[in-house]
Amino acid sequence: MTRDDAAPLGRCTFLGPAGTFTEAALRAVPGAEQAELIPATSVPAALAAVRAGEADHAMVPIENSVEGGVSATLDDIASGDDLQILREELVQISFVLVGRPGVELADVRRVSTHTHAWAQVRGWVEANLPGVEYTPSGSTAAAARALADAEPGSEPFDAAVCAPLVAEQTGLPVLARAIEDVTGAVTRFVLVGRPGPLPAHTGSDKTTLTVPLPDDHPGALREILDQFATRGINLSRIESRPTGEGMGKYFFSIDLEGHLAEERVAAAMGALHRIFPGVRFLGSYPRAEHRPVAVRRHTSDDAYRAGRAWVDGLLAR
Repeated sequence: MTRDDAAPLGRCTFLGPAGTFTEAALRAVPGAEQAELIPATSVPAALAAVRAGEADHAMVPIENSVEGGVSATLDDIASGDDLQILREELVQISFVLVGRPGVELADVRRVSTHTHAWAQVRGWVEANLPGVEYTPSGSTAAAARALADAEPGSEPFDAAVCAPLVAEQTGLPVLARAIEDVTGAVTRFVLVGRPGPLPAHTGSDKTTLTVPLPDDHPGALREILDQFATRGINLSRIESRPTGEGMGKYFFSIDLEGHLAEERVAAAMGALHRIFPGVRFLGSYPRAEHRPVAVRRHTSDDAYRAGRAWVDGLLAR
């Protein structure tokens, strides 16, 4: 059974407040214009709303082309009640620096934004605002709105790094534009729901999973990688994350090219489950780039069926 991508989105939560890149990613999903959009204060809060049934879906950032995986999402989705990724969206990222009224660029001493945004503008800040003090914020939009909503003279910082849309919405003066260190940076967002039917196999798909290491031993990572390599499965992302259970306790977060409905992917998942019973399947869904996955002839579904038929013939003698 597969999921209809045109199905109503219902109540959708996202990393807020209004104007974040996450909201932009959510608004790119078909049917979002009819959905009820609910900003959340953090990624865990957005995912908790889905787990509790207070929202049908959540849109959260999971990876950035400059900074890598978004730890808040990777860690939360790997623990607690199961969740399922239904689709992904890519958003090109550009930042502006907004200031409180009356502040010039040379006057800025304190800046706030999300940690991933800060990582993407750090070079510009060091070159243009040496010695500036950084204050982390839950999101880029939250930093700008805190600046806009503060009483004159009580602002918690002088400037904020945010999206151009937020600058327009708040009316804060723009002190500098396009301050990102890498032009063309992209953030990947995922639409998450409770477990259910998978999106249909398209031939241009991605599967996300986590694999815990019950014990640290030589060759543990190779045992994982071998399950994919022998079946011709390419990994587009793999990174280790601490479980929080003590030093040396880690799990691997993995994106692979392919869909669980494919013989090779199903075989790899089954093998991983035998070796690492705590493996967590987080979904198979269409790739945002719509680029077909290259499958070698001997790992195609036809090749798997032919191999199984040959063995069945031997057993039937």
